[in-house]
Amino acid sequence: MKITYLTITFLLFSTALFSQKISSTEERLIAEVEKNYKETLALLEEVTNINSGSLNLEGVEAVARVFEREFKSIGFDTEWYKLPAEAKRAGHFIATRKGSKGKKIFLIGHLDTVFEKDMPFTPFTYLNDSIATGQGVNDMKGGDVMIFASLKALHDLGQLEDRSITVYFTGDEESSADEELSRKDFIERAKAHDIALAYETTQSLGITTVARRGSSGWTLKTSGKQSHSSGVFRESVGYGAIYEAARILTQFQEELAGEEYLTFNPGQFIGGSDISYNADTGKAEALGKTNIVAREAMVTGDLRFLGEEQKEKARVKMQAIVDKHLNQTDAEIIFEDGLPSMIPTEGNYALAKTLSELSVDMGLGEVKPGDPGSRGAGDISFVANYLDCLDGLGASGTGAHAPGETINMKEYPELIKRSTLFLYRLSR
Repeated sequence: MKITYLTITFLLFSTALFSQKISSTEERLIAEVEKNYKETLALLEEVTNINSGSLNLEGVEAVARVFEREFKSIGFDTEWYKLPAEAKRAGHFIATRKGSKGKKIFLIGHLDTVFEKDMPFTPFTYLNDSIATGQGVNDMKGGDVMIFASLKALHDLGQLEDRSITVYFTGDEESSADEELSRKDFIERAKAHDIALAYETTQSLGITTVARRGSSGWTLKTSGKQSHSSGVFRESVGYGAIYEAARILTQFQEELAGEEYLTFNPGQFIGGSDISYNADTGKAEALGKTNIVAREAMVTGDLRFLGEEQKEKARVKMQAIVDKHLNQTDAEIIFEDGLPSMIPTEGNYALAKTLSELSVDMGLGEVKPGDPGSRGAGDISFVANYLDCLDGLGASGTGAHAPGETINMKEYPELIKRSTLFLYRLSR
């Protein structure tokens, strides 16, 4: 049953007085994670040092081949789901085990990063004994490696026998292809499971993600009457395309800003007498002069929301603003769907409660649900309407999507241990 975020109280996260303690099997799993940790770090370094920007198709596939090698070594069947050429993206890596016992678990990661080949490269490097840096090291190669490390420990102790686990690492999470091309298989496979867990960056040891905002795009195009700048504002000349775009953006800010969970960001503004834009690369050119009233302008941006209702209401308001034109101008806005929302549900909160109880048992403290407004969209949102979900289970760190992205190496082994026991308890 779907329920709103505000109707849930944190009473769900009160750890029971007589909570389950760490079992002897769980103690052995922790020891196995520790035994394998040197190999885990080597794997993290290996995949971090492969550039796999979303548009670097060869790099994304190279990371997939590393995980193919590793998952085959622990008894998983592996598959490379190649996307068609028109998607302009590489594909997805899938690893599966099928059984008849316990919950069927769908584990989500992604192979790609925001760092493309033409950007400065940052290899995996220790900055000190507790912090390392590298491209995509916490978003989300650290989480991908966590999934493997947890499953390896479970495999080593025979705890995956007759269990159903699917690992699905997408190759275009940071810059997605068309949903129908890229996520149809992802969604259909997820539907055959009971639980979906995503290993995007964790905000802290004490926070997990029961909800994520959705993300969609918009493109604003305006036009004006190209004329000598001395006539701007006159009835016969009007305001030009740039003033019309500026009016619309200002009214967006004035009329929509401040609504909880809703944001709308203009990421690119191009204007002049002539403009061109490459949607694949994001590169644009503008030709103009200070003494010419601009003939055309374009703005690209995103819209983030919690739930389809909020998205649709925002679009209606934005369209109404666009439809009011300055003199001698015209405008249109094009909305493009992207990632849906992950709405908080009772099932999501129940998973978070289980994680919190485990965390207390391990001496790591309670885990509480994070604010949906603090998380962007993610792949888990595509399947959130079909099964119970939890996200933010991956590595901790800072600076995701920016040069100098870091991973907290002191928390990393503890997060892997907790992940391993979490999967163990869920799969029983």
